[in-house]
Amino acid sequence: MATIKRPVPAALADPFYYLANARILVDWVRDHHGDLLLDEEKSQLTAWLGAGREARALLVRMVMRQGEHFRLSRLRYGEIGDPAPAGGELVSLGLVYDGAAIPVEELSRLLSLIELNHCFAGAFAGAGLARATKGVKRDWLCSRPEYATPRPFADWWPASHDRLLSLACMPLFERLRLMFFGNLHQDWSEFVLTELGNQRYETVPFTPESRAFHHRAEVDHYLALYHLRRRLEEGEAPATLLETLPAPLDNDWLAARRAKLMYQLARAAEKAGDGDTALRAYRHSGDHQARVRQARLLERRGDHGDAFALAQAGLAWPRDEAELQGMARLYRRLYKKVGAPAPAPVTEAATLARTLTLPASEERVELAAAKALAGPDAPVYYVENHLFNGLLALLCWEALYAPLPGAFFHPFHAGPADLFRPGFAERRQDLLAACLARLEDGSYRTAILARYRQKQGISCPLLAWPALSEPLLERALGCIPPAHLSAIFTRLLSDLRGHGSGLPDLIRFLPDGDYELVEVKGPGDRLQDNQRRWLAFFHRQSIAASVCQVRWLP
Repeated sequence: MATIKRPVPAALADPFYYLANARILVDWVRDHHGDLLLDEEKSQLTAWLGAGREARALLVRMVMRQGEHFRLSRLRYGEIGDPAPAGGELVSLGLVYDGAAIPVEELSRLLSLIELNHCFAGAFAGAGLARATKGVKRDWLCSRPEYATPRPFADWWPASHDRLLSLACMPLFERLRLMFFGNLHQDWSEFVLTELGNQRYETVPFTPESRAFHHRAEVDHYLALYHLRRRLEEGEAPATLLETLPAPLDNDWLAARRAKLMYQLARAAEKAGDGDTALRAYRHSGDHQARVRQARLLERRGDHGDAFALAQAGLAWPRDEAELQGMARLYRRLYKKVGAPAPAPVTEAATLARTLTLPASEERVELAAAKALAGPDAPVYYVENHLFNGLLALLCWEALYAPLPGAFFHPFHAGPADLFRPGFAERRQDLLAACLARLEDGSYRTAILARYRQKQGISCPLLAWPALSEPLLERALGCIPPAHLSAIFTRLLSDLRGHGSGLPDLIRFLPDGDYELVEVKGPGDRLQDNQRRWLAFFHRQSIAASVCQVRWLP
């Protein structure tokens, strides 16, 4: 298998370390995604690469900061020196604008309160806002029609001798970051955190097929969805955004992102009282939560027939356990209203319950319960979702980090890109089967503990290292039968996104070598649906699990 050399972050001793890291990112994208760049974008990169060191560094500093507009006086960095020559070079290359028109809201962000008062002293005094906060003054300026038209910085504040530089290439660098990381929640700080040792990642070989995107349309689609979500977060009407949603592509990953955004639009519309938009978005969203929400909204609107039809469809072809559970409840609520047959009686699995009455405490209720349930020969650990997810990761490490095409495409992956997507386990069926076979031949204990010591501290989405001590793992592996681990791991792998949470809070190791899982509930708290599903699963598997209700003494 042909492999590609992994990029290494620059040493922080170099004052231009961030420039070296940016060069790594740019070179990586040019080498591995160059076919997805337009000629104009390639020309911009060529211009940047040919600029002087200080100009290249200043551009990277601007790209790494918030916003796209910067006052020259605020762009002072020791290694760059006077920013004016570097800024002028960037302007001449067309990478930066000089004197761009900006709206008054952006001006308010760029000015301090004192500067804002100098700029609009007369207006604030006339409006009785001389002593108002900056936020109040900004909102007032934005509401005034005389300030509605964007202007150059010098026109807003003629008395200032400052200059405004604005990025002309921000869309390009956003695209580069997306093509490198495969997402936009990771940024340039990954290089620094890795060099500092604050983040460690598993080393996975890269192949020529290790790319997040194979077509430019996929990059465009991701960016369109990203910016629509940002507009939704900023308060834009869901109905307006729904009309601008891009058509779906033949790409399962992006289709899931589009379905999730459509679900978020539906939820926002429902909360805003726009039921028609919400129903339309739910109807066309393929998100796993959409049908239940759609049916509930129909029920609240009195459309019992349509709601019941959805419940029937969900029961006949459920997308997951959560939908099956939700649709069963809807059926029980609606069948009389539509004259349908009564559902078969459902008896929830009996779960052992206990009540603890404890002195009032400031600590977490789970920790208070753990102390109360623990004994000299019965230690209790607060593990929540961490124990079984962590054991699964340690047992199946080589399957998780197998260099499958599209799973890893940059050196800062905590886990495979498809970890929580449908088909994750199917793509690694043989690899996972080999790992799980250790539960049958007895080698799993040695393998898990060895992996724990070997991989300590490496980032993994299924592992919370501080929650897993070696004594806890040794006790768990000594008490939990391999058949129980196999059943739990198989359920987790069937839907890591859906089943990765809801596991009991505590594990209690008993003197006879057995163990018990305990879900703790404080006053007024009740079981969540995912917790009920796990408790029902444990009952079917004859795994001891109980619910502990905590009450505080007066």
